Parts: sequence; C-alpha cells; structure tokens
Amino acid sequence: MFVDKAKITIKAGDGGDGAVSFRREKYISAGGPDGGDGGKGGDIVFLVDDNFSTLIDFKYKKKYVADNGENGGPKNCFGKSAKDLIIKVPRGTVIKEAKTGRIMADLSGNEPVVLARGGKGGKGNANFATATRQIPRFAKPGLPGEEFEVILELKLIADVGLVGFPNVGKSTLISVVSSAKPKIANYHFTTLTPVLGVVSIEEGKSFVMADIPGLIEGASEGIGLGHEFLRHVERCRLIVHVLDVSGVEGRNPIDDFEIINAELKNFSEDLSKCPQIVAGNKCDMATGEQIEELRKYIESKGYKFFPISAATTQGTSELIYEISQVLDTLPPVKIYEPEPITIAQDDVNNKSFEVEVEDGIYYVDAKWLAPIIRTVNMDDYSSLQYFQRVLRNSGIIDKLLEMGIQENDTVNILGFEFEFIN
Repeated sequence: MFVDKAKITIKAGDGGDGAVSFRREKYISAGGPDGGDGGKGGDIVFLVDDNFSTLIDFKYKKKYVADNGENGGPKNCFGKSAKDLIIKVPRGTVIKEAKTGRIMADLSGNEPVVLARGGKGGKGNANFATATRQIPRFAKPGLPGEEFEVILELKLIADVGLVGFPNVGKSTLISVVSSAKPKIANYHFTTLTPVLGVVSIEEGKSFVMADIPGLIEGASEGIGLGHEFLRHVERCRLIVHVLDVSGVEGRNPIDDFEIINAELKNFSEDLSKCPQIVAGNKCDMATGEQIEELRKYIESKGYKFFPISAATTQGTSELIYEISQVLDTLPPVKIYEPEPITIAQDDVNNKSFEVEVEDGIYYVDAKWLAPIIRTVNMDDYSSLQYFQRVLRNSGIIDKLLEMGIQENDTVNILGFEFEFIN
C-alpha cells in the first residue's frame, strides 16, 4: 500500500527534576546542600532512510514519545539525560505543524533534523545556596519537552514529472528510457502509485523521472486517483506532458492538454508556471495530419513538441536529449525552508504570568513561553529582538518595571536567566 500522507503526534521527553539533598557524613555536623540537576529529556529526531518509500508505518502508529531525563540525586549527582528518539522517513518527506500549517522541516538531505526538543533538567538545591540562604529546601522541576501534532507529506524528489490522462503511455515511456519497471496494461489507472526511474544520458550524467498516476478532469478537486499525487509533481524541475496524439481513446489531445494544465493551475499556481515539454505519444498509430495539427497548436502556445512512440522507442532519444539540455538551465530540485514560529498578538496578550522576587532575582512563571525560549538564539540580534517584543507585548516587562527592577538585575524565566536591559 502506498501511503504518502499521515498525521502523528510527537512528544519530546521532559527534563528530570532537580534534587533536594544535604550532605550527611560522619563528623560533619552541618553539611551543605548537594542536590544534583536533573537530566535532559530525549529529543525527537527525524532521519532520512532510503529503504523507505512510503509512510505506511505511520498509518498504524500515531504517537511517538521520547524518554524523560532522570531526576538529580544526592552528592551532586546529575540525572542521566535520555536518549533521543529517532524516527526514519522516506527521502522527500515534508513535515508541517498540523495546527498552523507551517513547514517545520524538509527531509530531503542526509542530516538528522530535531523536530521536538527535550526539556532541560531542573536545577538541584546546590545551585541555590547563597550567603544569606544556606539551606535551600527547594529545587527546580525539569522543563516539559516540546509536543506537536504534525502532518507528514511525501513529495517525491524527481527532476522530471510525467503528467497526462490515464493510458496515454507514461508508464511505457519511463520503462523504455530508464530501468523502472511499472505495471503496464491497456486500461485506465494501471499506475496506482508514483514510479521513479533514473535516466542515464552519458557516464556521470543522469536525471530522475517520475511517472505520476493519470490525471482526469477535476483531479485538483479530489476526483479520480491523480489528485492524491499532484503533490509529487510540485518538486519537479520540468514537466513532460504526455498526450495521445492518435486519439484511440476517443479523446481530443488538444482538449486533454488544456484540461490537465487547468488542473495543474488549480492545484498550485507555481506548478502551472513550471517549464513544460509536450510529448505526442502513439504517433505510430496516428496520421501525419493528426501529428501536424497537434504540433501547430502546441507550438502556438510556446511549448516544444516531440512526436514519439514509446512502444517502439521512436523519437524517445530526441526527447530525452532535449530534457537533459533543458534541465542544465534550470535551478535544482525545490527544497522547502522551515518557517519560523509566529505568535499572534491576541495570543500573546491573553497569556497569563506571575512574577516573584527572591534574593534579588525576578522569577517569571509563564509556561507558554517555554517553546519560545527554546528557539531564542542569544548570539542572534533579530532573535533577541523578537524575544524582547514578546515580553513587552505580553506585559511582562511592564510588570518587572512596576516591581522596581533595575538595569542588570537578573531575570529567571523557566530556568532561563539573563540580565535585564530596558
């Protein structure tokens, strides 16, 4: 079964709690605090595995949870950090946050991608001893790990996508120009899953071609099978539009050309602008008049036209050479960039928080800030500006000023400490 879309929940591990402990040793009557920090929770890591070609595993298992970090122990023993949970997916998997639709990652390369970060371990009471507070009887709990409901979408990585109505000869074409062996039969919807084939031009030069299941009118609205696979054409650098020039199916190839292009445009405006070459297949069964009529129409629309017969390989070499030449002029396969987390103004203003002062440190309790803090890069100016805007828009800075905070005083937000600068 070919599954190219799935929704799952991922939950990184929580950080372990800090320990409250005091030294108890012979001849030492007043041992100090020695509670250790908790360990970090495990991350959720996605990794490409080329042994996978479908998302079928995610159809049956819907929740993936990493282990929590261990709690801290006495004698300043740190809790053990949990192992990361590695989830393997096919190359070309795009991961989106289900709630917002933002792109979180594009698993097209070989580098592992951390999608949900484990919570930091809490501080043990040994960290809170001061000259005026020598017996701290408290520790900090570990931070919760990130949790997301995500949508996995497999978008095949191919240089060329073959599109067209069912039974126009796309599968036959890819079978004769590459080593791919798709199922071929003389009935509609023989191809039920996209098929990839590598087309070799010369030594050291090749490209990947994808046979996309046949489209029909209304495919972009969910009619037929092709609408399930239009997403696989989105990455393609070049579209080869295969038409049945002979009309043996009782359809007009000119009408087919317009219908399929309309479906591509309805599905994606960008897809309609993708470079396109038209292959008039089954020319061995067509008259010269049929071929010339279609050629004139296609060329009048600004596209190159190649009459071919995939069954006899007539004209396929010329077509493949042209595809290779065009690909040399095109940018690489599209890679989707991760989109940053954005928080609506109303959402920020509706978040509650509490501020307490202890030993000159301003502790801000605002759990909704946890995912934002994890994304803050202290070495990046724009990241710090964004964090400052969130604090100001939520009223936290105003509250700190109201409580008398001064320049360079310490602010602690969920274990994240920094000096206050207004």
